[in-house]
Amino acid sequence: MTDENERAVQAAIDGELRLLDPEVRASPALVRELLDPEFTEIGASGRRWDAESILTVTSAGTVPAESPVKVSKMSGVVLAQGIVHLTYFADNQGRRAWRSSLWRLTETGWRVYFHQGTLAGRFEE
Repeated sequence: MTDENERAVQAAIDGELRLLDPEVRASPALVRELLDPEFTEIGASGRRWDAESILTVTSAGTVPAESPVKVSKMSGVVLAQGIVHLTYFADNQGRRAWRSSLWRLTETGWRVYFHQGTLAGRFEE
């Protein structure tokens, strides 16, 4: 991987981890900085979300500071210049899911454009 690609993947990983941080999630302004204006998500529940509906959920304190989301197996690949695909495994208080995010470089920095969660089996990781 080139240095430029490594920096792009690391920027996306840093952004994803910020979005999972309970303190960041509690701040609509901080979350908004990381969401692309055209953001969409297909949640593990099957529900489709947009930026405004995600801001409502994250600001409600759905991830308590004392029980942060546990992340493992995070990796990324540059799909094209300015586009990074991340995948990882997340455990949110026993709710386990494989997660996939597309990050794109905008005029204001790296922002998540699309996210999908798929519930994992009880013993899968």
